[in-house]
Parts: sequence; structure tokens; C-alpha cells
Amino acid sequence: MKSLLISCYLLLVFCTASAQVKPFRFAFISDTHIGSPNGGAEEDLRRTIADINSLQGIAFVIVTGDVTELGTDAEIKLARQILDSLHIPYYVIPGNHDTGWSESGGVSFKTIFGYDSFSFEHNGIRFLGCPSGPYVRMSDGHVPREAVMWLDKELKKIPADKPIIFFNHYPLDNSLDNWYEITDRLKSKNILMGLCGHGHANSSRNWEGIPGVMGRSNLRARQPIGGYNLVDVKADTVYFTERTPGPGTMRNWKKVAVKKHNYDTVLISRPTYTINDSFPSIKTKWTYSAAANVISTPAVVKNVVVFGNSNGVVEGLDLLTGKRKWSYKTKGSIYSSPAVFNDNIIVGSGDGNIYCLTGKAGKLVWKLTAGAAVLGSPVVDGRIVYIGASDKNFRAIDAATGKIIWQFNGLKGPVVGAPLIEGNKIIFGAWDTFLYALDRTTGTLLWKWSNGSTVPNYSPAACTPVAIDGVVYVVAPDRYISAIDIETGVTLWRNNEATVRESIGRSMDGKFIYAKTMNDEMVAFATSRDKQKVAWKVDCKYGYDHVPSMLVEKDDAIYFGTKNGVVYSIDAIGKKVVWAHKIDNSMVNTVQVLQKDQLIVSTMDGKVVLLGGR
Repeated sequence: MKSLLISCYLLLVFCTASAQVKPFRFAFISDTHIGSPNGGAEEDLRRTIADINSLQGIAFVIVTGDVTELGTDAEIKLARQILDSLHIPYYVIPGNHDTGWSESGGVSFKTIFGYDSFSFEHNGIRFLGCPSGPYVRMSDGHVPREAVMWLDKELKKIPADKPIIFFNHYPLDNSLDNWYEITDRLKSKNILMGLCGHGHANSSRNWEGIPGVMGRSNLRARQPIGGYNLVDVKADTVYFTERTPGPGTMRNWKKVAVKKHNYDTVLISRPTYTINDSFPSIKTKWTYSAAANVISTPAVVKNVVVFGNSNGVVEGLDLLTGKRKWSYKTKGSIYSSPAVFNDNIIVGSGDGNIYCLTGKAGKLVWKLTAGAAVLGSPVVDGRIVYIGASDKNFRAIDAATGKIIWQFNGLKGPVVGAPLIEGNKIIFGAWDTFLYALDRTTGTLLWKWSNGSTVPNYSPAACTPVAIDGVVYVVAPDRYISAIDIETGVTLWRNNEATVRESIGRSMDGKFIYAKTMNDEMVAFATSRDKQKVAWKVDCKYGYDHVPSMLVEKDDAIYFGTKNGVVYSIDAIGKKVVWAHKIDNSMVNTVQVLQKDQLIVSTMDGKVVLLGGR
């Protein structure tokens, strides 16, 4: 009898949902990548928009991310200018290209377009779209913590039988590190389908019973011109048609039934923390969950753990308990790792300011305004703090007063990492293909170095360089470790046998450079001016990984984190894994090592954790 009642209820829901829907058509565009060197992406989008404007009966347009190539302010403004030529409404969300290399940390996208998520109803269907990163650092796709909270609020407003179409740049699978948070929420409602981009090709997907549709890129690729999709919503079926502008070539390729789908099937295993059972010597002492993403390394001053989040809030936690002691609100996302000066902390914000706050209470000591977002991390040496910003300037500042000592304005791209102080030099990378060495006293350019790539995405910008015995070492997305003469900026040697990428460290005794490979292994190279091969390696079995989490050695233990929330400790003498501990399923930032086997760890999903040995 109970089964019969459930069946009748479901049938009623199906009929109700179908009756709500009135036929209409919308256009589905993705991966426009505005900012192409030859103008091809801009031409493709303008052609698509002209084609849409020439057609009758299209209600609106939805653009599912990677609107730009590098997320620069200029690219976002140009994209909006082109999209504004549409004669009908459009809705747009950011993807990884709009946020991962963004000079504003994603702030400009929301500022220029006015939003980065949308919720509206049309002819009986609720349309929901939310942003995804990663933001500033490389990692898996990720729906920001604040966007997940926004989705919760929106879903609460929607009746159980209301049909929903959901939009995200990434597919709702494990290419998003928190995919399960999204699919589990959507499956509690009447989700008809999810639409995404990212893959640049039309394809059908199944996300645990949710019909998925990946849309093609608007780019022409190897074809004469680009294209997009028209989506026709009928009372019982949604039809997808690929359209090539101009003569109007059409190809029907996908249909989805308008009905309540079966969401019971779990096709992708949820994250497991069983790895922790294998290493009982290390424990989570406390965990703090921030209200937004944390994409930086916390600092510790006077037993207060200080960090910022993507809502622009700087927080101070009690080191012993993890309880929040204070907070300070800035007006932009924070991706800068704070540095300690005396009893104060100094940190940059996406609102274009550098802040000095008291470590004890989070009170403002001074504030210095830059010309754009400050995503770079500061380094303090004596009384001077060094920091780069997205206004293409690098500054030396009096840490006590906030007064500029000198300013170097020769950059062509934003700074997002931390600099290295070595001798009379300050060394850092920018997203303009160069590594820079400045005189730390005057700010004079001594040399700049390139790995040979003209592609900004391959810049040595995300790693913190290390130096030993007159040699600077960097790793970059080109998958090489490079050794550079510190006096001349001349390349001494390069090696790509281990596919290292953006994560680097050095041994305390100066004998080795450590790096994390993109598959399973931590490797060590002997320090030398002569070309080196891998001296030794440890198979950590962490899988594919590409996050910039620097390697830190303390008392013969090497620590680093991975893209899926696991922190590793490697015995530098025995060359083996000592322990591994999973604290989350998102990117681990560079860890803060307090002492051997006592670490402060933060993750992109907003977790801040104290790990400690027994």
C-alpha cells in the first residue's frame, strides 16, 4: 500500500511539473575565452551574438564560464561590452580561466558584470547558476564556500515540484572537488538537468541520475567559425541543437525528458578519510570552518592564528583552542598570506589595500592603498615589508608606519606569490612570464629571467623561489625545475624528468631542493651549479596533483599538502612517508610548521586545522 501511495505521489509530481512548463527557447554559450592574441575569440563571440540577434523567439542567453582567457580587468570589460550587444537578456557565470589567473582574485568579474551567480524563473522552470574556481591558485574545480551557502538559500525558496535547470562551468563530477555538495543538494529537489562547459565539446553526461549536458566552446578551434547551442524547452522534452552562425547550420544532438528523474544511484564514491586510520600518530587537535574559502597560509603571532578568507575577513583564532578571538573586515577577497612584524600582522586585500593589524585584537595600525588588488604575500625583513600587487608594482614599505620606501613599476602582470630575500636581492615572479631580482635597498632591477615561454599561464609566479650557494631555483607550469645564477639571472640548468609544477622547497642543510611531482612522488635534486638528475624520490601515492603547496622541512621532516586535502610528512633521512592525514577534500595551502609534527593547515574550502602528534 505504501509503495502504491509513493508511486501515485511521484506520478502527481511528474504531471504537475510537466504542466508548469510552457515552451520556449534559449541560447547556451560557453568557453568564449575573450583575450585571444589574434582576436579570433572576440570575432567568434561577435559573430555568435549577431546570429542570435538575427533569430526570432530566443528568450535569453546563458554563458557558462571561461568567458575570458586570463580574467584580467581589460578582458572582462571587453567580454561584457561584446555581450551587451545582445538584444535579449543574458546571464553569465565565471569559470576557472576567469578566476585562476585573475588579477583581482575574481573581484572584478562580480564588479563588472554585477553578479557571479543567478537565480530566475521562466515559463515554469527555475534557472540557477553559480561560480566555480579555483581562485588564484591552481587546483581542481571548486564551488566556493559562499556560493554553496547561496545555493542553500535559493533551494529553500523553491517548491519541491518546481523543475530546476542548474548551470556551472565544471561538470558535476569529481573534476569539482566538492561536486557531492552540489549534487546532493540538487537531488533533494526536482532537478531536470545540469548544464556546463569546460570540456569545449558537446557531450551527454550522467551525474548520479541528474542528466548532464556539456556545451561546446564558442571558439572555432579547427573549424572556419565557432558555434553555440540552442535549447528548446517543450512541455515534456528539452532539445539541444548545435548551431553554426552565418548560413545557420543546425545539428540536433541531445534531448532530455522533462520529468522527475531517479537520483538514487551513487556513481562517484564520496571522499574517504580512512587514510587517517593508517597513521594514528598524528591527530586533528581542532578544526575551524570559515564562512568562505581560505587560499593562503595562516601566520601565528603571540599564540593567535591569523588568516584571511575570500569574503575579505581577516580572522584571529586562539592557537590552543581554535576559537575565534577577533575579526577584521576588508572590502575585497584575501588571498595574501599574512606576515608577522613584531606583534602585528601585515596582509594584502583584493580591495587594493595593504593592512597592518594588531595580532592580539585585530585593530588597524596602518593601511596603504595600492592601485589595484593586492593578492601577493608579504615578507618582512627587519623593519621592511616587501610585497607585490596587481597594479604591476612591487613595494618596499616601512613595516612600522606603512610609508613607501621604494616602488618598482616595471612589471607587466600581477604578483600572487611570496618573494624570496637572499643577500642584497629580493626575488619574485609575476604572471607576465618573468622572474625578477631587485636590489632590496633601492628597488633597482638587477635582472629578470624567463623560462622561454611567451604564454603568461606558464610564468614562475605561483611558487616561492628558493636559493642556496648563489643559485636560485624555481618550478613553473612548464613542468621544469630551473636553476639560475643569482648574480646574473642566467640559466644554469633545467630538468623536466620529474614533471614538477609550482611546488618547491629546500633542505635545512642546503644539500637538496625538494619538489612535488604531478603524479604521486616527492623528489629531491642535489643543489649544484651543474645540471642535476633526481637524486632520490618517495612514492607517496597521492595520485595526480598540481596545486602550489610549497614543501617545508623541519627537523628532518618534509611537509606538504595536496589537492585533495591530504597533508604528508616525509622522513628526509629514511626517505619514506612517516604519516599522511586527510583534513578536507580541497586544496591544502602551504603549511605553517610550528615545530616537528605540529602544523597549522588551511584548505581552499575554508578549513583551518591544528595538526599534532600524540
